[in-house]
Amino acid sequence: DDVKNAQNQNRSSQNDQKPDQNIPASAWVWWVLLLILLLWNVVVFWPAMGNSPVSAEIPYSLFVQQVTQGNVAQVAIQGDRIQGEFKEAIPWTPESPAGLLSLYRAEATPDGESSTSPVTIQAFKTTYPAVVGDAELMALLKAHDVEVDVKPPANPVWVSLLVQWLPLLLFFLLLGWMANRGMMGQAGNMLSFGKARARKYVGEATGVTFADVAGAEEAKRDLMEVVDFLRNPQKYHDIGARIPRGVLLVGPPGTGKTLLAKAVAGEAGVPFFSISASEFVEMFVGVGASRVRDLFAQAKAEAPAIIFIDEIDAVGRRRGAGVGAVNDEREQTLNQLLVEMDGFDADEEVIVLAATNRPDVLDPALLRPGRFDRQVTVGLPDYQGRLEILKIHTRHLKLADDVNLAIIAAATPGFSGADLANLCNEAALTAARHDHTVITMQDFYEAQDKIILGGARTLLLEEEDRKVIAYHEGGHAVVAWFTKEADPVIKVTIIPRGRALGVTEQLPAKDQYNLSKSYLLARLAVMLGGRTAEEIVFDEITTGAESDLVEATKLARRMVTRWGMSELGLVAFQTDEEQPFLGYELATGRDYSEATAARIDEAVRSLLDDRHRYATELLNQHRDKLDALAQALLEKETIDAAQLEAILGPRPEGARTTPAIPGSAGIPASANG
Repeated sequence: DDVKNAQNQNRSSQNDQKPDQNIPASAWVWWVLLLILLLWNVVVFWPAMGNSPVSAEIPYSLFVQQVTQGNVAQVAIQGDRIQGEFKEAIPWTPESPAGLLSLYRAEATPDGESSTSPVTIQAFKTTYPAVVGDAELMALLKAHDVEVDVKPPANPVWVSLLVQWLPLLLFFLLLGWMANRGMMGQAGNMLSFGKARARKYVGEATGVTFADVAGAEEAKRDLMEVVDFLRNPQKYHDIGARIPRGVLLVGPPGTGKTLLAKAVAGEAGVPFFSISASEFVEMFVGVGASRVRDLFAQAKAEAPAIIFIDEIDAVGRRRGAGVGAVNDEREQTLNQLLVEMDGFDADEEVIVLAATNRPDVLDPALLRPGRFDRQVTVGLPDYQGRLEILKIHTRHLKLADDVNLAIIAAATPGFSGADLANLCNEAALTAARHDHTVITMQDFYEAQDKIILGGARTLLLEEEDRKVIAYHEGGHAVVAWFTKEADPVIKVTIIPRGRALGVTEQLPAKDQYNLSKSYLLARLAVMLGGRTAEEIVFDEITTGAESDLVEATKLARRMVTRWGMSELGLVAFQTDEEQPFLGYELATGRDYSEATAARIDEAVRSLLDDRHRYATELLNQHRDKLDALAQALLEKETIDAAQLEAILGPRPEGARTTPAIPGSAGIPASANG
């Protein structure tokens, strides 16, 4: 171990001392800017560097003299400047050596001074005395047949400079802004496209340990082996064991897969490279494979290390199937990932963690032993798991004395860890909205109703509509109350929430994993109770039962086609309800005849009709209870479990029970609208 650690330290020090051979982005950017500046100067000043005749600056009196002698061929007048050419060149001696500079012909003497010997000039320029004026000039030029060209006054020098240099200045400012925003760095540098954009956490930089993860004890136990291997790899090498090279975290959204991966890195204290699978693929071909190679190269250089790929199904789907079958770039990325995961040496301590909620669409080559050897299922937490999760998410909240986390955990079956975190935060927001100094139990109830049902709406309903809704929800409640296999009703309300005009809430007595046929039949009866009540009371039906009918039909069809709960027998039928996932199959084939399909439809209808008859008989039998409950709803709008028992009486003997939970909680079994 000491020798190996020394080698690792030596390798790390060599990596730290190795000079960066990559040219910084800012260096080549400034070289490009310098080249652009030189090209701009050539474009702007090239016209002035042509072979135009050399003009000498002469006195105005000499100009008039040459006009009078008829030696001026043409002149161009622009403002107070006059330029022209003589018919015959004349000798001229400048008044000072500086005059020679205007001719670009200064002749150096041995002592470094310029000569003032006469020169011959053909072109000239002079200044018109605008202040004094010369009214006879034009007449004089006309008299001696001088060709005159009058041009508009030239722009001021500062205007010319502005026109010439402003575009270049704006260009420089734009480049500076881009460099400031990082566009000239990694995002804009073509050479950086092949670099993996993984975020690196070292040691406990993730800030997450297994103490921060609750409700996934089985997954934590499986991952503790990975942590132990990263901490003590020699123990496994000595016995000849090989730790799984890849661990795939599978589970519904929000169950804590990413949190578990961060906890592994925090516990192991090793470099942790985190990247989303969608970050591999870009618009350029070959970038995905290059980034995969770069990511694994970084991890190998710092082994032992962990690579975490979130939502791996973005690049790991089955090859050669579905609409995306021609996506060669994604397949190339997947192929490179397969090569890298299978190309580890025996002593390379790099472990790949990946997370997905669609393991069914992953390529089989990715899931075989040697790549992702182990699949860890992270499911929805049970009651005890929810209680532990609530303890974690409320440890920094100010809770009132009446808050009972056990009741909240019992009232939230089916909630994931993310759902519970959202519930705690929503309760805190509710308390702040009500100006509470602490979070009360009622704040949790309101937060749960808002999450499940949506916010309360101030919808003005006609009295007739309110009456229909009251009887509709009363029908759900009465059928559920007097059906012993149904979950207990804990609240009925006709206050509009979300898209529902009223809600009947039921709470399961415990977490359920196997659902009996009698329980499912009871659920069907409760779903149809609202429509049945409308028929009995008003001899009319409304659209309020739409969602009830949709859910009841889905449940009945599953009972027939999936669970063998009909006269069709112990047969499972594939139905159109099972839509294929893009990238897995293009279409599902029906493996039964049209006659069988008709029998399936008839069996579904038979189930629904039977439950409708049951609900009708039950509501007719307890019509007085239905009227009393509807009247109470019209008066109070919300009825809780205790008030329901006062109105409807005790439930049938042997009926399902639930812990006494005051106020509002639970999961809606049906919603009107």
